This record gives sequence, C-alpha cells and structure tokens, in this order.
Amino acid sequence: MTKRMVFVGAGALGGYVGGNLARLGHDVTFVDPWPEHVETIRRHGLELDGLTAEEKFTVKNLKIFHITEAQSFARAPFDIAFIAMKSYDTPWATALIAPYLKPGGFAVSLQNCLNEETIARVVGAGRVVGIVASLISVDLYEAGKIRRTMAKGGDKHTVFRVGEPDGRITPRVEELAGWLRGIDSSKATANLPGERWSKLVQNSMGNPVTAATGMTTPATQRDEAVRRFAIRIASEGVRVGQALDLRLEKIRGIEPEKLARAGEGDAAALAEVEAVLVPKEGANPRGDVQRPSMAQDILKGRRTEIDAMNGYIARRGAEFGIATPANAKIADIVTRIEQGKLQPSPSHLK
Repeated sequence: MTKRMVFVGAGALGGYVGGNLARLGHDVTFVDPWPEHVETIRRHGLELDGLTAEEKFTVKNLKIFHITEAQSFARAPFDIAFIAMKSYDTPWATALIAPYLKPGGFAVSLQNCLNEETIARVVGAGRVVGIVASLISVDLYEAGKIRRTMAKGGDKHTVFRVGEPDGRITPRVEELAGWLRGIDSSKATANLPGERWSKLVQNSMGNPVTAATGMTTPATQRDEAVRRFAIRIASEGVRVGQALDLRLEKIRGIEPEKLARAGEGDAAALAEVEAVLVPKEGANPRGDVQRPSMAQDILKGRRTEIDAMNGYIARRGAEFGIATPANAKIADIVTRIEQGKLQPSPSHLK
C-alpha cells in the first residue's frame, strides 16, 4: 500500500527531497508557512535544479497547503511526517502535524542540529526517525525554485543517513533509505547520534563562517585566516562530541581526531586537513552562489540556527569543562549580525 507522507516545510531541503520523491511517484503533500512559495508552486510547480541537465526539472501538480489549511488533513491522515523546518520551529511544526498522523505513523527529522528528542516529546517515544543529509547544499533562492549547489555524492559520499535514535536498523529505516536512493546515495545507520553530531560539527564550521563574513563557501575555504578559524570551531566540536562518548563519523571526509588536532596546533594534521578543505579551481561551477542555510538566512533577514548549532556546542562543552572559545565567539558574532548590530565582514574572523 502506498504510504502517505507530508513535509512540514517546503524549503530548501524539504522541498528538494519531497519534490524528488513526488517525481518518483510517492504520495507527497507539503505544508509551508511562506504564502508566496505555496501559491507559486500551486500555479507553476516546483522547479528543481542541480549541477547536471538531468537534475533540472519542474514537478507539477504538487499537493501543497498553507499552514492555515492543515485542518483539512483530518480527512486523510498521514503515515509519515517529515519535519523540515528550522530547529527553533520544531516544537510548533511537530504539534501542527501530530494530530494528522495515523496511529501507527511516525515523524522524521529532516533538519540540521539535534531535534529528535524535541519531536519525541510531541509525538511520543518510538515514533521518531532521523535523516542526516550530509554535504548536499541546497538553496531556496526564489519562491518555487530550489537549486542544488554541490554535486551528488554517488558512490564517493553517502549523502542521506537514516537511523533510529536507539541504533536499531528497523524496516521503516530501511524503507526510507531505499526511497532516498532514488535521489542520491543513502544508507541505514546504527549510529544516528554520532552521525548527527558529526553533521553538527560540519555545519558549525561552515554555516556561521559564511554568515559572519558574507563570503561564499569556496571563498571562506580559500582564505587562510577564515579557514583556520573554521578548523578551530570544528576542533572544539569534535572534542565535545568525544566527551559525550559519541562515535563520530568523518567530517568533510576527514577523520575527527585529525580535525581536532589540526585546530589545536598540530602542524602535520593542519597541513593534511587544509589539503582536503581548500577547493580546486573550477571544482564547483556553482561556487559563486554556494552558501549554506545560515548565510542564506542572513541575506534574507531571517533568524538563524546559531543558538542550536555553535551555541549548543559551547553549552555542552561547558558541562564537561571543555573550552570552546571559537564556537562562543562565532555564535556572538552571528547573533549580533542577525540583530542588525553588525554587518557581515571577513574582518570579524581575522
């Protein structure tokens, strides 16, 4: 029987994943808080784009609703609800859709940061799955239009990692991973907490740095001072994850311990890390527009996830007596930019 799924959030990641699943024939519904985005998709469809001609298409006749129309879902409840909103929106977004889940239905966190526990407090323990989307880089750059600014992972990098919070490999996790393989590389993981923290570290060294400087991702990676500040951020995040006794995964293809040592002054480790991070000329044809979600939020004048990202790493570090000055500093800078007290500039990190 076809599973009915709803995406709470048709933004960059939710729209990209849900739009692709709809194109593959799945029963997908969207509900989104941006009125213009909803109306554009109703009139013209959802336009998706990537780095290849095959990735450019428009998904027509999508079922998409304003959040004010959610009451109509009572007529046909859902098997799966994907929460694809900002971390700070998780409680209300989950509460919005929870009444319209079937008794055996469950929710999926398709988000940055760590939100499974928050979702479980609304829908109940045992009704939550997590999906980590690693190195995907998608951008909702205009109402009804989403583009991917990084090449597909394919057999070189597993993009989607699907897991249960308790580490079991269940039929629903395997089913979700199978669906996602129609979009890009995917796997079921028994290490969701470790995957989540590793992605948190990956985000923490990229999202706020672009937001604070106003630079694109490749530009921050080419600038030595900015790049090394980002490495320090990641180094602290790795040490906090280790203190939490998590099994960390590679971060941007780099072993966590090597990344930690690079940020602590190990010259050999730093040289190896920088050899991976510095992009080669012409490696990404979309590099001139590649900005992660936090930088996009700053450009759009929206609230960021800085508190749930670098702020969270700093708070957890304090619990273990681990110093996290780089994370605390970048959290302060981005917060002040978000509040209009500063303007983005590379000088903040130099």
